[in-house]
Amino acid sequence: MGGGEPEDVPLSAVAVTLTLGTGAVDAASVIRLGGVFSSVMTGNLVVFGNAAGTGKVESLVGAGLALAGYAVGVAAGTGIARWVSAQVAGMLAALGAELLVLVLFAVGWLAGGERHVLLVLAASAMGLQSAAMRALGGRLAVSTTYLTGTLTGVISALLAPGLGVARLRDLAILTSLVAGAAAGTVTIFMVPAALPVIPLVTVVTAVAMTALAIRLRRTPARDAS
Repeated sequence: MGGGEPEDVPLSAVAVTLTLGTGAVDAASVIRLGGVFSSVMTGNLVVFGNAAGTGKVESLVGAGLALAGYAVGVAAGTGIARWVSAQVAGMLAALGAELLVLVLFAVGWLAGGERHVLLVLAASAMGLQSAAMRALGGRLAVSTTYLTGTLTGVISALLAPGLGVARLRDLAILTSLVAGAAAGTVTIFMVPAALPVIPLVTVVTAVAMTALAIRLRRTPARDAS
């Protein structure tokens, strides 16, 4: 299929889709995996500092493992993307690695695996996703995991006339995070075994949308030749 070009990526659709999975995974981490986050590392840093100051060993371990898992995911995803070289191909490769980690997470979740192991897998998956989106570079490096800057941009834009296309996309991403967290929470309490399906489907969908966009953009060129 080739690496594609950054402009081939249906960025808004991919980002909104991936963020749905982020919300679901974070909800699972908060509810079932020790009250820490899989993607919001600034929050985990505060939890880690608080636990260190109060001597709450369990919170200290949970936040530390989440931070470590996320760091490993970012490092692995960045390395994969750089090794592949092409921006879009690098993104897809990192998302492929995330998919593998999410499969491991799903197996562990269904088997009732040790929650610290599941937390590391979840955080690693979010780190891989973060690296995947950063691989696009420049204005296309949209976050689907750490979203404080996205929220800041949207609030600031509300004071200006018109949100603009980029801010409308950011607003959709923030809405998607809430929707994913809500869906994940309901799933955990109603059909807990189905929780891993949400992030798995979102990553597969994001990859499929990107691959389809590349194929559709190349088809006219082939027909013309």
